[in-house]
Amino acid sequence: MPLHPQAQALRERRAQADTPPLYTLTPAQARAADLADIRAAAGTPEPVAAVEEHQIPGPGGDLALRLYRPAPPADAPGGPADRALPGLLYLFGGGWTLGSPDTSDAICRRLTNAVGCVTASVGYRLAPEHPFPAAVHDCHAAARWLAAHAGRLGIDPDRLAVGGDSAGGNLAAALTLLARDEGGPALRHQLLVYPNTDHRADTGSLREHDDPLLFNRRSVAWYWGHYLADPADGDHPHASPLRAPSLAGLPPATVITAEYDPLRDEGERYAEALRAAGVPVGARRYAGMPHGFFAMTGVLDAATEAQRYAAERLREALR
Repeated sequence: MPLHPQAQALRERRAQADTPPLYTLTPAQARAADLADIRAAAGTPEPVAAVEEHQIPGPGGDLALRLYRPAPPADAPGGPADRALPGLLYLFGGGWTLGSPDTSDAICRRLTNAVGCVTASVGYRLAPEHPFPAAVHDCHAAARWLAAHAGRLGIDPDRLAVGGDSAGGNLAAALTLLARDEGGPALRHQLLVYPNTDHRADTGSLREHDDPLLFNRRSVAWYWGHYLADPADGDHPHASPLRAPSLAGLPPATVITAEYDPLRDEGERYAEALRAAGVPVGARRYAGMPHGFFAMTGVLDAATEAQRYAAERLREALR
């Protein structure tokens, strides 16, 4: 179908504002522009019961970790301390080059409330200052910290999930491989929103989408160029999960893709590969939507629907 009218209106506003593609900017300029765009499109962030800021040890130094807590269920006899809640580690997108916990703030708030979970967002190290595999190892350290400290955080360590969008989806997928192969933590579910899954992808969607006013194939190349100090690193399964020798034994997955997204086909191929390995998968493509739509609940109705679907899947998995 054509680009959805709401997405088309967003595209037209970018054209009128003469918004430069992020890949024409320096990383510092792109980081500021990306955060401003996300905040403008996210709508009013939902209130949650509490937000906590932590510093946790990481492989390259301390990492900022933000926790979002939901209000206690109406049928709970007391506060959150009286009943452990499921936990979600949500990893922000930004091509491993942009972003921070502020990037995914609105998403984390909505999922916290809709799922009824404690959501964590970690400030993993960014490229090009810290290329692959720094971000993967930081995210794994955050997951292990959550599991190790679950008791005092009011989290049930047996009900942990990981998720993320775009590069965050890539990192979530890589994290499940690390957790499977290196002794945990145990993860109940993975939420992958239009993830990068193959550095060497040569798909129809990657070739088709080159609109400079939308995320396009040049955007993809720009981000990979920052993330990989050596292009050969892209063949590693923790960079390109679709290249993993086996996907067996990974947690059940939810995969969300967008029609007008250069990453569409590799996300859907990853869903197919997971199924072929015996992993239960729920997948949904959003027609007429561009890459990045999941975060745009203030301007795209499909974003609200996609977040609702993600929350339903997580709620069921973490029940």
